[in-house]
Amino acid sequence: MTDTGAQEDLLVLELHDPAATLERAGGKGASLARMAGAGLPVPPGFHVTTAAYRRFAAANGLRERLLAQTANVSADEPATWEDAAAKIGALLADQPVPEEIDAAIAAAYARMGEDVPVAVRSSATAEDLPDMSFAGQQETYLDIRGRAAVADAVRRCWASLWTARAIGYRARQGIASEDVELAVVVQELVPAEAAGIAFTADPVTGARDRIVINAAWGLGEAIVGGQVTPDTFVVSKADQAVVSREIGDKRVMTVRTGAGTEERDVPADQRTRPALESRQAAELARVAVRIEEFYQQPMDIEWALHDDRIFIVQARPITALPEPKAPAPQWELPDPHGKYVRGSVMELLPNPLSPLFETLGIPAWSKATVEYYHRIHLPYFDDPLAVINGYGYYNVDYTPGLLARMAVAQPRFLAVTLPRRLRAAPEIWHAAHTRYQELAARWGALDPEAESASTLLTGVRELVAEAAEYYLAIQGGILPAAYFSESAFTKAYNAIRRDDDPPALDFLLGFDSKPVRAEQSLYDLARWVRTQPGLADRVAEAETAELTGPPEGDAAWREFRDRFAEHLRTFGDMVYDLDFAAAVPMEDPGAPLRTLAYFLTEDAANPHARQRTAERKRAAAEGALDRRGLRAGLVRPLLHWAQAMAPMREDALADVGLGWPVVRRLLRELGRRLVAADALVDAGEVYLLRLDELDAAVRALDAGRAPEDSRAMVADRRETQRQRRAVAPPHVLPVEGGTTFLGMDISRFLGAHAEETEDAIKGTPGSPGQVTAPARIIHGPEEFDQMRRGDVLVARITTPAWTPLFSLASAVVTDVGGALSHSSIVAREYHIPAVLGTGAATERLRTGQRVTVDGDAGLVTIAER
Repeated sequence: MTDTGAQEDLLVLELHDPAATLERAGGKGASLARMAGAGLPVPPGFHVTTAAYRRFAAANGLRERLLAQTANVSADEPATWEDAAAKIGALLADQPVPEEIDAAIAAAYARMGEDVPVAVRSSATAEDLPDMSFAGQQETYLDIRGRAAVADAVRRCWASLWTARAIGYRARQGIASEDVELAVVVQELVPAEAAGIAFTADPVTGARDRIVINAAWGLGEAIVGGQVTPDTFVVSKADQAVVSREIGDKRVMTVRTGAGTEERDVPADQRTRPALESRQAAELARVAVRIEEFYQQPMDIEWALHDDRIFIVQARPITALPEPKAPAPQWELPDPHGKYVRGSVMELLPNPLSPLFETLGIPAWSKATVEYYHRIHLPYFDDPLAVINGYGYYNVDYTPGLLARMAVAQPRFLAVTLPRRLRAAPEIWHAAHTRYQELAARWGALDPEAESASTLLTGVRELVAEAAEYYLAIQGGILPAAYFSESAFTKAYNAIRRDDDPPALDFLLGFDSKPVRAEQSLYDLARWVRTQPGLADRVAEAETAELTGPPEGDAAWREFRDRFAEHLRTFGDMVYDLDFAAAVPMEDPGAPLRTLAYFLTEDAANPHARQRTAERKRAAAEGALDRRGLRAGLVRPLLHWAQAMAPMREDALADVGLGWPVVRRLLRELGRRLVAADALVDAGEVYLLRLDELDAAVRALDAGRAPEDSRAMVADRRETQRQRRAVAPPHVLPVEGGTTFLGMDISRFLGAHAEETEDAIKGTPGSPGQVTAPARIIHGPEEFDQMRRGDVLVARITTPAWTPLFSLASAVVTDVGGALSHSSIVAREYHIPAVLGTGAATERLRTGQRVTVDGDAGLVTIAER
């Protein structure tokens, strides 16, 4: 502890003094004091304690006046932060540093040497804590020299406790301003040749076995402030070996001027040179490991390099570190010699399957698939679907024997069966749709609470089986009819098309379909809301609970609820995920509500206008075709066929989940009964049971016996689901050699793309055009509100329920899908490029990263890392 008088002891402490606690020195100061005391390479200096701040604030009743200005601050109203900060700024402008504090600072500074350049850093008592960092909320001043300048920098640090940014941050974190005090760290400035940040865990993946280092020339402020693209080194914790490095184009650096700092251009020959040598990165990693071990948690460390020595100028806990990803799973195949692909219905199942869907839904789809092939007299696999590490796959291991049998059967199929089914596709679909709809209505009319558990499970089984039959009716009719009709028309039209004729795509856009009507319904509702005084603001800020709870509020709000409920009754069964464990919009209207909020904004696109534009282009194209005479007459029947199939395909897919609201209602009642019997903790956990387990529980319930307690097992399965969700399933298995068959590479047929590079992701062309824009990774409906106009929508898959996001997107990229998937059809309708079936775009891309989407080449290029 400093040996000066008692008053100075109260106001100033040496940097390494163990008395520099959180209460006296703030979070940053206390951390530096601990590290200095432990012998870590921390530059020398001193603390101006919170006692000094209190004495400053006590002068002339300043503290009470400061707090009075923040009394009306609201966490949700930035204008109140700005107003309070402006008034406080006026109060502080002429407030001098009290003489005794000025003398204590001068004495401590003199002990460091004559006019030593220092860094003066704010250190709040609610800062660098394990659960919140407050990073950047208060100020730092660099290259400060001289007694008067140091004292003034301390005063400016105190004032930074009352900026709008700091006031707002505290309000949002629920921290009262009267509970926060500010210390200041005055530290010898390291004349750094290079500086940066080191994380003792990977901040993106959460991996704890590596150090991630950012480095740039000059002082570290250019990195912290985001003005430079730094070098990135990844270093192994185990042996400090540099695992990888990426050298940035370091265009600017922060340098000392003798009167502060400024940004200067980095010399051209230095911009792409690494700011750290490998041995220096290894030494920094060793110091970082010591700091992590000292604090017993992952740390965010600011460092500087001078004269080949590493200095630590700050260390704080990492407050937003993701859970580490589970080790890459071993993709053990049901048949070690088999081949498997994620396609067809798997495009609607992007996430790990719930145990109940895996054991009920997948067998139903497998049975329906086998029966479909039996009806069309084509040999097929006995077990066409498989579940591998929780993800659904199709068996595509065509053995020579199966191929031989298919070759014998195909001539009749191609000549007779296929043309017949293509012609009858609409009738086949309408019949299947009617059966599915009637069954859903029959089971939906029952009162679940009045039925036995076995009756409820019977209803679930029947509806899932019917949904599978419905999907196979689409897969074997509407989908191929849409594909063949569009392909046949396009080829025939292109054969007679002249250079000035419209493209074939113009003939196939602008039709009505359920997803289009759903978007227009929300747009129309938003237009009505804007006619009601004050209602738009309330709707924009509404939470889902306000729409499902008791109908409270004025007449306009109640009418809005009724109109929104009608929208959900009409369109709320379109699924985001075909697994019935995922809620549909009818139950969880959060995503439609967020889309509605977008339509309330001034720049919302009008879907009616977009459709009218497409209709005009289609009419113009048809007029141009009429003028082509006899040759056009040969094309027109194909055109009529394609135009009939295009909207029918979207309508058919949009209703795949029309029975799911009833399925979920029946299962919710079963889950409720299992909770009452102490077999589950929450009714929603019923989806984490396998079918045989649920069947046993149902029999026990109906017999009046206690079902088996599944709570511990369900908790384990929930964790397994979480780990599986963090893994990107390979599009084709086995990963090595999975795209070769009988010596041929069939990757282009399976959507597998091995020719990718570090900066390019290959996929299937889905919609033409080229766009460069920021990527936006959207994992599900809970993230729909993160989508911004002009973003590239990047998702595992999209379904008809995702359609409103296309009005915001400049392009679409998916992990799973092909030329006939929903993403492709809708992207073309919206005239935006699409690349589908990339395999792992959601894993390889980052939100905010600029990418170029080439829908003609099926290529996504990373334009900016």
